[in-house]
Amino acid sequence: MRKTFLFSICGALLAAGCSDKLGKLDEPVLEVKLAKNTFRAGDPVVFGFTGKQDNISFYSGEVYSDYTFRDGREADLTGKGGTLDFFSQLSGNGTQTGQVSVRVSTDYNGKGDYASVKAATWADITAGFTLATGATNIASGKVDLSDRLSSGKPLYIAFRYLTKPQKTNGLARVWWIQSLAVRSKADPLGGKELLLADQENAGFRTIDQFPNDAPSLTAITATRISLLGNKYKDPADSIYNPAYSLYDPKNPIYDPKSPQYQPAARVPVYVPYDPNSPYNDPETETWVISRPILAGKANLGPDKAISVKGINTDVVNDYTYVYKTPGKYKAVFVATNHNTEGTKTVIREVELTIEP
Repeated sequence: MRKTFLFSICGALLAAGCSDKLGKLDEPVLEVKLAKNTFRAGDPVVFGFTGKQDNISFYSGEVYSDYTFRDGREADLTGKGGTLDFFSQLSGNGTQTGQVSVRVSTDYNGKGDYASVKAATWADITAGFTLATGATNIASGKVDLSDRLSSGKPLYIAFRYLTKPQKTNGLARVWWIQSLAVRSKADPLGGKELLLADQENAGFRTIDQFPNDAPSLTAITATRISLLGNKYKDPADSIYNPAYSLYDPKNPIYDPKSPQYQPAARVPVYVPYDPNSPYNDPETETWVISRPILAGKANLGPDKAISVKGINTDVVNDYTYVYKTPGKYKAVFVATNHNTEGTKTVIREVELTIEP
């Protein structure tokens, strides 16, 4: 009985202590001092700290690290114009030539079907670019799109890929398009060019002339467009031979007891070659078209802070930063404490001048 009573008291005290620790959230304490407020560009600026806090974040006051724009920054690029450039490269064993051209349109309806593509007016701007002639990755150079971007209409960028009949013209070639960028001609911000679109967010999609009967093998990722034509249906291909080993259910790749077993392998259905099909070796067009691009307000995202101290870091007494560009800056330090009950924050601002 006595032991049970003692255990009950200890348990209650322990629970109360834990509850108090988890529930109590202290205000962070942070004071920031500088030995002086004027420095030269390139000199170390040492910010001294006193107080107790879990985390400290630092906004230098420079472009892209300005506390004022912590929730987002926009740039008005209306009427500034822009340029297009990219890298291209050839791959594979194909031999066809003249397959790729670069087109732009301001009247495409964006529906993503071949009829809509053909109904639009597309200006061929290929001649302004340098395109690859082999496996070396080649920079295209920049082509000015300002007239079209300033029209007030959405601009679509397209790569048109033509596959000629491969029996008589050789196999289609693989073209890689990479590092594409539509750059505003506005003055750089914080030393960085302003982008209207890049390879990742250009929103490219494929539109085939014969999507059901002769689809291209084109593929699009965040970093590359791989342009490739439709598959040439060669009657000599083993897939048109009913005796081909892949059609044999006794092939060891389908046998779980065989060392040659392939778990993903399935016996395919034999489809005979149709010599009368117009899709065995057609001439086809494949278009890869961007999202609509407008030269208006560009969302540059939120300005970022630098982490100076984390919750598992010992006491930090100072922080050193180097400003490289002369000007007046407002450095902002954000100190936070947090637990399961919430977050408490204090903000400290320091104004300083950086001279040449």
